Amino acid sequence: MKTIKLLNIPNFYSSYYLLGLTQEFKVKYENNINFNKFNNKPILIFQINDKIGVIDNDDPSIVNQELYELVDIYFTTNKLIDNISYSQKKVKPLFPHYPINIVSLYLSLFRLNLLRHLKFKDLTREFYILIRRPFYRQYKNIINKDNFVFFSSNIWKKEPQTNQIRAEFIRFCRSDHRIDFKGGFVPRSDQNNYGYDSELNNVKYSPKTFSKLSAKSKITLNNPAVCGAVSWRLAEYLNQGLFVLSFPFKIELPQSLKQDVEVKYIEQTKEYQDVFDKIVNDNKFYETIAKNGKIYFDTYCTPSAQAKYIVELLLNSSTNSNVDLDNLNCIK
Repeated sequence: MKTIKLLNIPNFYSSYYLLGLTQEFKVKYENNINFNKFNNKPILIFQINDKIGVIDNDDPSIVNQELYELVDIYFTTNKLIDNISYSQKKVKPLFPHYPINIVSLYLSLFRLNLLRHLKFKDLTREFYILIRRPFYRQYKNIINKDNFVFFSSNIWKKEPQTNQIRAEFIRFCRSDHRIDFKGGFVPRSDQNNYGYDSELNNVKYSPKTFSKLSAKSKITLNNPAVCGAVSWRLAEYLNQGLFVLSFPFKIELPQSLKQDVEVKYIEQTKEYQDVFDKIVNDNKFYETIAKNGKIYFDTYCTPSAQAKYIVELLLNSSTNSNVDLDNLNCIK
């Protein structure tokens, strides 16, 4: 069994990959002072044989160029299409994934190093976030569902287009008498709801409740997240075997989700009505997308499948960083 060395302590965004790597390989943590600045960040740095890889789970902006120069492959959750920084040779896309509860694994991997290398406040926050997330499970594919739709989301200060797409979906679900709708916008803590007071929801759902309610939905909406990122909800929706209605992706995936096969893409919010009419009247269309989306997840997106994809790509990479980690000058 191959051994993977973890070279930093990532935050909860890397929980999915920590689980996958431990399922398929022997994993151990080795503190490396050169990468301490990446502790408690959405970045996982690891080494296998003489190859170094990075898994960047941050919102899309630009590649960390200093880190890029040190690695053989720079995996990223949000590989923006037509972005110069993300178009570099060693940058590779990841499949959809989502944060999960791995508290016991987190403790067993990093042990006392958590106290040595993380501030107590940061560590407490990590545990709080992790323990509130659901454990990973492979859902069974349940197709026949009532016309129940759950959708709850935040109102973002700098993403007006995303807010509008979500608001229109909430309005549509509430106005269609066929839909049993639960959810709405979560009120902002600063009380500025940017004109969406009519779309507010009075309940704030925990991550576990959110997951349970989502799994019951007849249809789910995937829309552009921060800076064009794809929300972690997409992976969970696919795992749950749900019909995914999506706006076009702004990021690259290793294997694209095909239109009218694994997902239903739309360009405008006025298409909500037409799509729902079709899935209600054409059960075959509904079942095809829901089932194939689940097959896509089970084939490419499980923690185990993603760990194999990452390690295989890294070991077969033609580049070699040839970095002597023991004598490397610390990244500034």
